[in-house]
Amino acid sequence: MTSSFWSPVVGTLKPYVPGEQPRVANLVKLNTNENPYPPSPWVLKTLEAALRTGLERYPDPESTELRRTIAAHHGLQLGEVFVGNGSDEVLAHAFQAFFQQGLPLLMPDITYSFYAVYCGLYGIPAKTVPLREGLRLQVADLQVPSAEALAGVVVANPNAPTGIGLPLSDIEQLLRQHPNRVVLVDEAYVDFGGQSAVPLIEHYPNLLVVHTLSKSRSLAGLRVGVAMGQRHLVEALERIKNSFNSYPLDKLAQVGAQAAYEDQAYFDRCRQAVIHSREGLSLQLEDLGFEVLPSQTNFIFARHPQRDAAALAAGLRERAVLVRHFRLPRIEQFLRISVGTPDQCQALVDAVRELLALPI
Repeated sequence: MTSSFWSPVVGTLKPYVPGEQPRVANLVKLNTNENPYPPSPWVLKTLEAALRTGLERYPDPESTELRRTIAAHHGLQLGEVFVGNGSDEVLAHAFQAFFQQGLPLLMPDITYSFYAVYCGLYGIPAKTVPLREGLRLQVADLQVPSAEALAGVVVANPNAPTGIGLPLSDIEQLLRQHPNRVVLVDEAYVDFGGQSAVPLIEHYPNLLVVHTLSKSRSLAGLRVGVAMGQRHLVEALERIKNSFNSYPLDKLAQVGAQAAYEDQAYFDRCRQAVIHSREGLSLQLEDLGFEVLPSQTNFIFARHPQRDAAALAAGLRERAVLVRHFRLPRIEQFLRISVGTPDQCQALVDAVRELLALPI
């Protein structure tokens, strides 16, 4: 559909397609990388208390107490922390604040697909670098001649949808390669085994690190994202935010997110439980003949050499198990499988074993 009322850019956009969110009873939902465990009891208790008063008032537009808690958690200053309505909104503000320069933005060819969507929305040319064998990123491939003009660099670490992470030394190399450009490191999954670049912030004025509370802190339903960097980068994000929506985080999101950081013990237990299930699920799928990429996330990326991925995804859906399949070049034979509870992982394995027993 098109309309004469649309602005010219609307017809050119290829919007991001989120994972399916069906309302089906007894569904094993392993397609959108949510945490299989609920928020901590302390988060729920805090939210219950917050519901009883203050909802008639606007929330703190600066999310001061939440930002103070995040800053203390990471050893940063208050002015080095920015929060928004999910990491997708934070990323959108960052793309507009730093990369809307009429120059190419450098990124891997297989990565979080919202990056390309933001490039289309903001008119940013994308310059992609192919992942190498095994769908691995080589930081050396992101080096360009010093005379070549770039808007900046964006990498997801660990990468999505491959799940493969880069060591901190590679991120530091990338920052040194591009000292005059913002390097955005999207660490949505870093708590499941990756190395965070946050400790590098004090040394590199071009580093912006983005986190989300949707994965490791079980708050996908509250929509809280975080950006961390030196003050001059955070101020740019604040200028964009306050020109777009002065109140991006409501009261419940602010207090719930703060409580999630305060319950470190619960966070550690859930994170370790997911990592343990991931390792077990990877081994089980390998025993069934799958190639499973090494993952430092709460999902695995796998393919079976004798079975079509789209057919496997469809067969799993018929058995009430949802996984994510991307119809994209180079990865169309992979399935991205979120790590669930032990029972959910076993349900997936049982359904896969049943499918593999069928004739090709």
